[in-house]
Amino acid sequence: MKKTNKIVAFFKSIGRFFDRILITPITKFIMGFIKFFNTNGSGIEKILVHRQSLIVISLIFAIAIFVAIDQKHVSLMDNSAEVLYNQKVSVNYNEALYVVEGVPETVDLTILGRKMDVYLAKQSPVDGVILDLTGYTPGSYQVGFKYEKEINSVEYKVDPSSVNIRIYDKVSVSKELATEIIHKEYLDTKLSIDNIVLERDNVIVKGAQHVLDEVAIVKAIIDVEKLSNVKPGTTTLTEVPLIAYDSEGNKMDAVEIVPNKLPATVTITSPSKEVPIKLEVDGELDGVAIKELKSDIETVTVYGNQETIDKIEYLPVSVKVQGVKEDKKYTINLVKPTGVREISTKTITVTLKVDNIATKTLSNIPIDTINLGNGLKVQAIGEENRSVEVIVNGSSSLIGSIEASHVKAFIDLKDLGVGEHSVPVKVTGEDTRVTYTPRVKEVKIVISKK
Repeated sequence: MKKTNKIVAFFKSIGRFFDRILITPITKFIMGFIKFFNTNGSGIEKILVHRQSLIVISLIFAIAIFVAIDQKHVSLMDNSAEVLYNQKVSVNYNEALYVVEGVPETVDLTILGRKMDVYLAKQSPVDGVILDLTGYTPGSYQVGFKYEKEINSVEYKVDPSSVNIRIYDKVSVSKELATEIIHKEYLDTKLSIDNIVLERDNVIVKGAQHVLDEVAIVKAIIDVEKLSNVKPGTTTLTEVPLIAYDSEGNKMDAVEIVPNKLPATVTITSPSKEVPIKLEVDGELDGVAIKELKSDIETVTVYGNQETIDKIEYLPVSVKVQGVKEDKKYTINLVKPTGVREISTKTITVTLKVDNIATKTLSNIPIDTINLGNGLKVQAIGEENRSVEVIVNGSSSLIGSIEASHVKAFIDLKDLGVGEHSVPVKVTGEDTRVTYTPRVKEVKIVISKK
């Protein structure tokens, strides 16, 4: 009987607990809801005014809340796994004495445990994965990773769990510095980097001996994009990066360069030269001759490095006259010679005037030789092969002033050896507005040793 009374009292206490915690508050909420909307005479009011209805509805709400909390609790208690990718690896070793190879930059870390614990572990991830090589000497080893657990209720697994590494003695060599200019397209085409002076000529390169053996060159990289207020004069770069390369031009990251940056003084110039435009005829006119061939601009200024522009004597411009029968004007885009970065004028206008063809013959033009091989000498076979007549065709106003001294005849002996040869005769003249034709197409010569 006492046991029965205790059981009844236990269930009554549970009933009072649910009545106080769930049923009474929910009932008050519903009554307030009814009073607020005051839908007199409606069907829902007739249902909700009965105490039994309110008890049933409150019980349904209480069960729904209990089930939701219970399901959430079960869900949070389930086991789960999460992978943290690309976790950075830190290596502990004596960097002054040794070089280590075989260490990956990152590893993957898997967290195992209850969902709630895994979630917390993701918010406080492992503070780096460590490969501890303290006390290791040169040699090959298989070493496992270490890490500190932020949350002890989960399990951490590293992939890979260990790595094969090799430790080498760190050695040093001295290397001369070279310079390389990058992003040249950002430099004004009229400007030129004339000189680069680094703070020092040599640097120390450190690493494993077999890696240092592959270092072919160390370059100071001058980045034009980082030059400010670029104009003729000198400018200073405070931190020019130094990079080591192998013989195939591949960057070598496995070496240490001391120092790895240097100041540099860069001298910028604007070399230029004014040169004449030389019009060159391309093709043959149809039944007429050139009387006048003239450009509206006679000279241009070329820009480039000093050595290049010093070799330029004129700017050749080709004028296509094939089949032309009458006066004509051309608009021609100028082409920059090799090594020239800029020219002062981009386009010129050329005027062509034609006239009736006149002919003039120049006699006894001596035949010169070019490209004769070393240790050889050449001689014409017969007097008739020593000189040539040249027929000059052009406007009468032009050919009247042309003399033998204005014309050059020559033969090219390139690749010709000892023996007799028939060689084509070539003729050029100072005035490109007329044509020059040798009356004899070939001459006979003999080449012998000196």
